[in-house]
Amino acid sequence: MKKVLVILLVAFIIIQFFPIDKTNPAPTPGMDFLKIKKTPDHIAKVIRTSCYDCHSNETKYPWYSNISPASWFLKNHINEGRKHLNFSTFAVYEPKRQLHKLEECMDLLEKKEMPLESYYLGHQDAKLTDDQRTVLIQYFRRLKEDTERAIMFNK
Repeated sequence: MKKVLVILLVAFIIIQFFPIDKTNPAPTPGMDFLKIKKTPDHIAKVIRTSCYDCHSNETKYPWYSNISPASWFLKNHINEGRKHLNFSTFAVYEPKRQLHKLEECMDLLEKKEMPLESYYLGHQDAKLTDDQRTVLIQYFRRLKEDTERAIMFNK
């Protein structure tokens, strides 16, 4: 048993020499969702607090991002989040894709699937109240309707 613990300890120490890359991509203010959609400050604050760590290029890495293998899980989660929706590059999405992303935001908020429960462990301030969820859903719905009108107008 002692040998196994020593091996595990040595393995844990060795994996610390393989840190994640915490470099965020360069800021793109002209493509950022909050800027291009002229999001009101009170809504922007909620989106930044509850969404931007995983769904933007503005990730603020927590203390446990320095500890492997937790850091590996975290980096994978961030990469997946950015792949599905990146608020920092929202302007590059075609209007129909923007529509789809807004629909997904509404759906995941309604089902209380976002933010993920696991995210709350280190980010209690990201937990959304029912009122905040309602405000976000209404905001995304309004943007979706505006985008649909723009698409119809441009046909």
